Amino acid sequence: MSTVPGCAEIDAYIGQFPVAVQRLLTQVRDTVRSAIPHAEEVMRYGIPTLRLKTNLLHYAAFENHIGLYPTPVAMQHFAAELRGYVQGKGSVQFPLDVPLPLDLIARIAEFRGASQLPAKVAVAKAAGKSSEKAVLKSPAKKAAKKAAKKAEKSVVKKVAKKAAKKGVKSAVGKGTGLRAAKAFRRSGRSAR
Repeated sequence: MSTVPGCAEIDAYIGQFPVAVQRLLTQVRDTVRSAIPHAEEVMRYGIPTLRLKTNLLHYAAFENHIGLYPTPVAMQHFAAELRGYVQGKGSVQFPLDVPLPLDLIARIAEFRGASQLPAKVAVAKAAGKSSEKAVLKSPAKKAAKKAAKKAEKSVVKKVAKKAAKKGVKSAVGKGTGLRAAKAFRRSGRSAR
């Protein structure tokens, strides 16, 4: 188990399962911690969680699977690679009797970790720069902000477009809000 201070709750959580499941949970834990080393490891909702300003991802063991909860945005980003696994809006189930896709889990964790880093650090890390201090002082600030905004806008556009097709009532009801309503109005449809 872990020697990291403050992780006794997570050690206890992992320790309650059979040895085979403990090994799988430990593999997931080590994978996500190495992918997001700057994240804090805590218990939230009764399951292990990695945090950096906000919850990045959760993981848990169940009778027949290991659950990973990286948010809907991450699920959408890795949709093609997650085909074949049981999924929810922001979750994926990895069966206990199949080897865990640790490389995929690491990339999902890195994706979630990068979403909470300053934009210039995230862009630089994607470009292969390793020193966070060097990245923060680099002249790539404008490019990093622009890339982060562009990525955010593309996700918002997709959601607004889907919502516009369904109508204002469902768009507002699903939390897409004002942007979706504006997109709906621009499309020329009437609300009735």
